[in-house]
Amino acid sequence: MLRRIGILAVAALAAASLTGAPPVTADEGPEQIPNGTFDTTADPWWHTSNLDFELSGGRLCTNVPGGTVNPWDAIIGVNDIPLVKDESYAFSFFATADPAKVARAFVQLPTDPYTQYVAAAPEVSVSGNTYSYTFTSPVDLPNAQVVFQIGGSATPWRFCVDNVSLKGGAPPDVYKPDTGPRVRVNQVAYLPKGPKNATVVTDATGALPWQLKNSAGTVVAHGTTTPRGVDASSGQNVHSIDFGSYVKAGTGYTLTADGETSRPFDIKPDAYADLKLDALKFYYTQRSGIAIDDALRPGYGRPAGHVDVAPNQGDKNVPCQPGVCDYRLDVSGGWYDAGDHGKYVVNGGISVAQLMSEFERTKNASTAKPIGSLNIPESGDAVPDVLDEARWEQEFLLKMQRSDGMVHHKIHDENWTGLPLLPHLDPQKRELHPVSTAATLNLAATAAQAARIFAPYDAAFAAKNLAAAKKAWTAAKANPNLLASPSDGVGGGTYDDANVSDEFYWAAAELYITTGDKEYKDYVLASPVHTADIWKTGAMDWGNVAALGRLDLATVPNALPGRSEVRASVVAGADKYLATLKAHPYGLPYDAASYDWGSNSIVLNNMVVMATAYDITGDLKYRDGVLQGVDYILGRNALNQSYVTGYGEVASKNQHSRWYAHSLDTSLPNPPRGTLAGGPNSSIQDPVAQAKLRGCVAQFCYIDDIGSWATNELTINWNSPMSWISAFIADQGDGTVKAPGTCKVTYTTHGSWPTGFTTQITLVNTGTKAIDGWKLRWSFLGGQKVDHGWSADFSQDAATVTASNQAWNKTLYPGQTVVLGFNGQSPAPGANPTPDLFTLNGAACSS
Repeated sequence: MLRRIGILAVAALAAASLTGAPPVTADEGPEQIPNGTFDTTADPWWHTSNLDFELSGGRLCTNVPGGTVNPWDAIIGVNDIPLVKDESYAFSFFATADPAKVARAFVQLPTDPYTQYVAAAPEVSVSGNTYSYTFTSPVDLPNAQVVFQIGGSATPWRFCVDNVSLKGGAPPDVYKPDTGPRVRVNQVAYLPKGPKNATVVTDATGALPWQLKNSAGTVVAHGTTTPRGVDASSGQNVHSIDFGSYVKAGTGYTLTADGETSRPFDIKPDAYADLKLDALKFYYTQRSGIAIDDALRPGYGRPAGHVDVAPNQGDKNVPCQPGVCDYRLDVSGGWYDAGDHGKYVVNGGISVAQLMSEFERTKNASTAKPIGSLNIPESGDAVPDVLDEARWEQEFLLKMQRSDGMVHHKIHDENWTGLPLLPHLDPQKRELHPVSTAATLNLAATAAQAARIFAPYDAAFAAKNLAAAKKAWTAAKANPNLLASPSDGVGGGTYDDANVSDEFYWAAAELYITTGDKEYKDYVLASPVHTADIWKTGAMDWGNVAALGRLDLATVPNALPGRSEVRASVVAGADKYLATLKAHPYGLPYDAASYDWGSNSIVLNNMVVMATAYDITGDLKYRDGVLQGVDYILGRNALNQSYVTGYGEVASKNQHSRWYAHSLDTSLPNPPRGTLAGGPNSSIQDPVAQAKLRGCVAQFCYIDDIGSWATNELTINWNSPMSWISAFIADQGDGTVKAPGTCKVTYTTHGSWPTGFTTQITLVNTGTKAIDGWKLRWSFLGGQKVDHGWSADFSQDAATVTASNQAWNKTLYPGQTVVLGFNGQSPAPGANPTPDLFTLNGAACSS
């Protein structure tokens, strides 16, 4: 949840977009527009200084100069339009453009923050059209303003308008989403050997027959539905369909029940391979401080944003808000947080942590596979692309730390900007906001994690992070209650958090895992958070980060006393979410009376807990819970749509963004494939949602409109669990569960010194067949290296070591043991725990 309530209303400036409805009339109400016909005069209309009025053929025309940057650089308007609260109005006008252009029409507050009550962005033609909209005023306002924003074109053009009308007494514009067929499925794909579930919306109370058809229309499976009653999250009476017994791969399947046929879907073993990468590729086009290469992202290329090139005031020498500090910092780089140009440490923290954890899982989970190339500028170096991308953000977080160790909470524009606005065109003054304990602890946590992860690739960067993490920890302990202000929300979100005990716990956990130091161990064990039930309706978000520490303590090798209890607590959390999923008619691990801001990310983060429980236990029920939970995100929901751009027959594509703004400017793209929409939000804080979704039941509190920042924003911390879960599912292949290895490993470090250690490994064949040739593989925590080994041939790739048989011990007979060992080099200082995962010829061994 972004917690921008009461703040982002100002972001409606040049934002909220409504679809033109059929022409409406309000003959009962008086005309509110003085002189909307322009028969003899332009008065009392006004224009910006770069325009002139001309009456032509009974229309008001103006020649718009080329070379303007923003829509609001050229405006015509009329003031003092009275609005009555809760009155419904019909707003219409006729317009022409030569050549054709997008124009923007607003009924709005006439002063900052220019809150808009209706906003439209029609593509106006040379011949002209009439555009009609209805809206209900949320305020009593004697002096509203009607404006047409017509700037932002590189070339000159001519705009004419006529018959501008605003009348009360219009029938309310009742929004009814098109939910398509009543059979709801995962519109992307199901794994052949995984669960397959669907939902049918129906009035029937008894079981109904269903049929599964292949792309040729042949029935390949059938059965009967399971009535589930009325689903509280949608208000619908629903049945469930379980067709998991059908395992044949194919494309273009459909389900039919109660006279309705679902949207098509696939059954594929590699269905999530692309999404695994696309969800991560999202971050490259969110980068600040670097030009986005169109050759790497066709259609998304743009100049670097906020690098001190006009009109940017830039991020390389940023002052604080007045009265906050007397210095400036270079805080260039990083990721833009969401659909605006702000950069926030507490939101960047959870995002970069989850990307690093996604990578760290590849070292410690038996089903995990390498993540692969992201086609970013750093691709082809010796570092996995996911870490190159994470580093872009982590380096920004380091820049936000001041000399005493405290970290600035955020940096963003002095005032809210409108839509669309490419980053390099943002003219606003940039400001550092006060330091906070939460931001300082976010850096302590992510820098500690980065220190161990980057150690095999860049020892200097790892050391820089560890020093910053320790410095931040010390500073936070000395300043434990510097909280972000809930009123600091002009130009950017507040991200205020009144309880930072979870941030202290997360930071201590990461510092302990990386260093093994007693100070951090003692803090973790003494923290009430350590044994608390942290598995609420939502496992984690930017303001609730205890789970980040708990999950890493459970899955990243460490020697914490009572670690088995930590792992058991994660499994208990997974059991809670799995029970919720099983009870939910739509099969999602989220059951709330009202849906929260960013509800889709909550669903996914709860799935991260279930996936982690599978990694810990190998119990298939947790994996299958994840496979079922993702169905909701990809189409098995009340709206019958995928929330991920480019995935599913009907998918979100108009997420709130200043540069992925195709619906406002056809020269701009929609968000890239793999971008997650925030999802249903019962509080509907933005004007578009309030106009369209008033009275909505939870799952219906969503609209795919660029103006709906409360339901349809994109953010870095929503795509991070999308990426994590996509990778987890892709790693499952076709759903076949691989048999565990027939081996047991004992790993004993017999001695250590400041720069090294000696380890002996005992490998036993616990099976009934001989092993003819073997490769034993494990990963170190961080920068440890094998220096000299015996009884095996050793090779190492970053943190991952492979010990291969020698000629004399190639065959391991049932019950036979081989003892091997090595001397290792240790990064100093740093923990050197026993690895959790050993695989023999690709299969996991017991230990």
